[in-house]
Amino acid sequence: MTPLDSHIDASRLDDEWLEADCDGGFASGTVGTARTRRYHALLLTATQPPTGRVVLVNGIEAWLEYGERKTALTMQHYAPDLLYPDTSERIASFTPSPWPTWHYRLDGGAVLTAEVFVAKASRETVLRWRMGTPPSARADMPTLKVRLLMSGRDYHALHRENPAFAFDARIDGERVRWQPYANLPAIVALSNGRYTHAPDWYRNFCYSRERERGLDYIEDLATPGVFSFDPDNGDAVLLLRAQPRSGAPDTTHDAGESAANRATRLAGFEALRRASRGSRLQRSADAYVVARGDGRTIIAGYPWFADWGRDTFIAMRGLLLASGRYEEAGAILLEWAASVSGGMLPNRFPDAGGAPEYNSVDASLWFVVAVHDYFAAANVPDEVRHALQGAVDAILDGYARGTRYRIAADPDDGLLRAGVPGVQLTWMDAKAGDWVVTPRIGKPVEIQALWINALRIALAWDSRWRDLEARASAAFAARFVDPSTGALFDVIDVDHVAGKVDRAIRPNQIFAAGGLPFALLEGDAARAVVSQVQTHLLTPMGLRTLAPSDPAYRGHYRGGVLERDGAYHQGTVWPWLLGPFVDAWLRVNGDTAAQRALAHERFVAPLLAHLERAGLDHISEVADGDAPHTPGGAPFQAWSLGELLRTLKRLGESDPPG
Repeated sequence: MTPLDSHIDASRLDDEWLEADCDGGFASGTVGTARTRRYHALLLTATQPPTGRVVLVNGIEAWLEYGERKTALTMQHYAPDLLYPDTSERIASFTPSPWPTWHYRLDGGAVLTAEVFVAKASRETVLRWRMGTPPSARADMPTLKVRLLMSGRDYHALHRENPAFAFDARIDGERVRWQPYANLPAIVALSNGRYTHAPDWYRNFCYSRERERGLDYIEDLATPGVFSFDPDNGDAVLLLRAQPRSGAPDTTHDAGESAANRATRLAGFEALRRASRGSRLQRSADAYVVARGDGRTIIAGYPWFADWGRDTFIAMRGLLLASGRYEEAGAILLEWAASVSGGMLPNRFPDAGGAPEYNSVDASLWFVVAVHDYFAAANVPDEVRHALQGAVDAILDGYARGTRYRIAADPDDGLLRAGVPGVQLTWMDAKAGDWVVTPRIGKPVEIQALWINALRIALAWDSRWRDLEARASAAFAARFVDPSTGALFDVIDVDHVAGKVDRAIRPNQIFAAGGLPFALLEGDAARAVVSQVQTHLLTPMGLRTLAPSDPAYRGHYRGGVLERDGAYHQGTVWPWLLGPFVDAWLRVNGDTAAQRALAHERFVAPLLAHLERAGLDHISEVADGDAPHTPGGAPFQAWSLGELLRTLKRLGESDPPG
């Protein structure tokens, strides 16, 4: 922790923290307190868990009053580029664990502690301030003032001043309620302060991260009034909760319980719950496991992703299975098993509801891999085992016969072909308008590794897949090795043209050598793949998606939507790929204690260092292909964290305490 006679490093001010509930809602912000994204909020709730997310309370304006003198505690960023008030010099330290906590250095030697946490069981955001006694007289203790900054919008949208916003407040003792828009949940606050109604608009907030992404970035927020907290009352407490539109009773104030007592009780419960999760990364993993209907699912990332099929099954191998959370893994697999259609599982469920989107060739195959890992790790009840085996059989039946987008087992060689123009089916799925950046139509290498693994997995209970698996395995060995390098082609039979190959050096070939239950390569072929990937694609943040020597390589993930989509899989680094790389590296270099220690030092330690930056205690979605490999995309990504957890277990190590 930074000494209290100092102040926090300015380079940390834009690092981000996350507090998630169990429904897909969350609170998030920056170390410096200025909001840099439209998604930064203190009360962001999922109205149809885990989707239908709306922002209700974006942030606060907080300050101390010493008579006529004021000391600001929060920063705001206004257009065109004004940071006011600048409170960075007062932040002595910050820690994200067990929840976001700031220590402010005040005049006269006093220290103010500010905390934010989300109580998962009640979906409340709790704000708490504690004033340390200064060396000087206690008579100099200030009054804390807090203004809520509100909107009432879809979390992807922005809010502007308008006459429809209802400022009216209903006050009942410590409880204040607002209903800014009739079609959205009400906002309920419980505090041990005094509320003074003083409606106003704060205009032209500037979200710098949105500006960098080429998106709209200006917002107006409504502020209905001010809470005042007397230091003689001890901790200042403000609890925020969304009240559903359905008319369900508000449980924010339980049987006359005071705000201070409720905050203390919730904090104690949260501290115990987080301690029970164990290590630092396991606590972070908890953020991604959320409700969907009566079941559970995994959020792909924060702040803008919901649950995606492919991401769910890759992420759960580390987030849940490597962490011993077998019951949750089984429940999620059963939830998704009911969605098999024509052998395919949905790639994602739209935010606004409606029909799931079946546009992924590999989501179903990753499901089979996750089922295998679940069976291998857990004591699975017979009825669950039979249900999941049935889902796997339905997937293989659909793929063997043929399904959407020309996905089918090739009758000539048993390999899995897939793809039609204008549709992105593999994990390299960037699309801008009608432009599919990496179409990979034909027989992509990692799809064959997944397909052959799925066939071998199903052979454990159904021998009818034996001939197809043997033909596909033989064809893979005969057709995918590039004689000029000894490594693997990225795609063969490109655009369904027999014999046409794509020699681009990409990380997808690593799955044939590691990261899946069954490796397809041994000996020289496996060594050639690992060598090529290590030489051209490895970075401290993960694997590049394209070799820098390729004319199509993009070294930076930045700019507007078109620029970012054009770079997404054309050189951008993905941390989640480090997991299969470490698996493959150990297979070819020897799975000994010494080699595992070397793998940790060379490949894993740099990624662990990333926990201290960007999305704190989490791993980012992507990073630049060029040094210094600046992180980008979503700062909190499920499969990035999941593969790190799986890799640590693979190395026989615990994840770092914190």
